[in-house]
Amino acid sequence: MADPKAKTGSGAVLQLLASGLRFWIRQQCEVVEGLELQLHGSGLGLLRGRIEAVSLVAQRVVFNNMELEDVELRSTSIEVQVGGLLKRQPMRLEKPFWIEGKVAFSEAGLSRSLGNAQWHALGDRIADGLLGLSPLQTISIDQDHLMLSADHRRCKAVPRIVQGALQFCSCSGQPCVSLPGDPNITLENVQIAHGRLQISGKARVSP
Repeated sequence: MADPKAKTGSGAVLQLLASGLRFWIRQQCEVVEGLELQLHGSGLGLLRGRIEAVSLVAQRVVFNNMELEDVELRSTSIEVQVGGLLKRQPMRLEKPFWIEGKVAFSEAGLSRSLGNAQWHALGDRIADGLLGLSPLQTISIDQDHLMLSADHRRCKAVPRIVQGALQFCSCSGQPCVSLPGDPNITLENVQIAHGRLQISGKARVSP
């Protein structure tokens, strides 16, 4: 027969871990409107501070001044310090873990993000590479491609993944502009569908 105290204890730890993860996620982001989070694992594992996986679905997220319309993620196992949570301290990770999933940009969110001071140079790099001049004035989603404009020039561009990084190419095939990557992030697929730019991949998260 299962020990009712163990169930009660694991339930309390589960709630603390979920609250700690939600708080940690919101700390990492400037804005998170919709957030659904599910923890996977055994009661014993949770009491020991091990979560087998975390599933997350969020809407209208702003992370590092980048606007994401939809986010769907699932992690590998996560180890946290349970003792701190029981003392109502902020959650602390024990080891790095991986996250796999996808994000989607709306046309308005992508435009605002590349117009933000933090990412303005990235937009200009795309415009300069594809149009031969900058700054980037507008970027929009048109069926299965992006439409870029700078000054009086316009260009249709398609995104693709090359060696784990994002690249934009003119619809004619050339020229192409590769965006700087992050050693902790590997992109796997990109597409434009339903009026959104959708990117999937995996990332390493460190304590």
